Amino acid sequence: MSTFPLTRLRRLRRSEALRSLVRETRLDLESLVLPLIVGPATEPNDALPALGRLSVDDLVREAEECAGLGVPAVILFGIPEDKDEEGSGAWDDDGVVQRALRALRETVPGMALLTDVCLCEYTSHGHCGVLEGEEVANDATLELLARTAVSHVEAGADVVAPSDMMDGRVGVIRGALDDAGYESTPILSYAAKYSSAFYGPFREAAGSAPAFGDRRGYQMDPANVREALRECKLDVAEGADLLMIKPALPNLDVIRAVRERFDLPVAAFNVSGEYAMVKAAAAAGWMDERQAALESLTAIKRAGADVIVTYWAKDVARWL
Repeated sequence: MSTFPLTRLRRLRRSEALRSLVRETRLDLESLVLPLIVGPATEPNDALPALGRLSVDDLVREAEECAGLGVPAVILFGIPEDKDEEGSGAWDDDGVVQRALRALRETVPGMALLTDVCLCEYTSHGHCGVLEGEEVANDATLELLARTAVSHVEAGADVVAPSDMMDGRVGVIRGALDDAGYESTPILSYAAKYSSAFYGPFREAAGSAPAFGDRRGYQMDPANVREALRECKLDVAEGADLLMIKPALPNLDVIRAVRERFDLPVAAFNVSGEYAMVKAAAAAGWMDERQAALESLTAIKRAGADVIVTYWAKDVARWL
């Protein structure tokens, strides 16, 4: 008779070869998207290197290096030279994202090019839409978002990703793309974008913090998950092709709930605050950055994400 215990789960943990053989969740480079910030001039960020601003020329060089490492996709965030009340730089044919897209299309034709569609980086007040008094006007913003999305696709974007959290924007963007002859262009909807402290480092890097108030009137309350499922359901009905949850790590339960409810590909944004926490802890000698980053990304994948937007994508290309 076998001695106690009969079942020994440690048997398959004895070596890396065995652990790898039975690993349930596999993190792969092909599912990662690297965020890049493009602006009028390059401005390095020493503390958070992936959050530095890049000129169009430097962005192209960065994308070429990433493509050589096997990074399959990037998502662009634009910082205009000038901002105004409407955020008109967002849909300018000669805007910084539009110029970057045309340059990338020439130099890295095999890379998937995604664009963030929002007005917060382009408005003088830092909110994600046009204002009526001190309130963001939902319906008046929709046309501007649609113009921005069409201009991105005309310049070479493969996927547009509205992150503004205006009601009805997916349907309006879908209609505008179809009318412009881009019915084959997919929409990655930031369907469940929570109002979060974890966006802080990006807002500082992009200069996109609201000049007054906050975004809790249109971004989601972090306490709600049923509402996230309602948002996803509405976006699916309006024509979304992929669904995004943002931020990722504080919302692993939301990623799982969306994965179980919907058949669309699910994306999750491993945002700047998640990146910054690990960077800061690693700089202090409190944890190993590589191990913590890979553990975090694996947890996001395990929760159900098919696609992960992460500032570590280039690092993962080297680590894996």
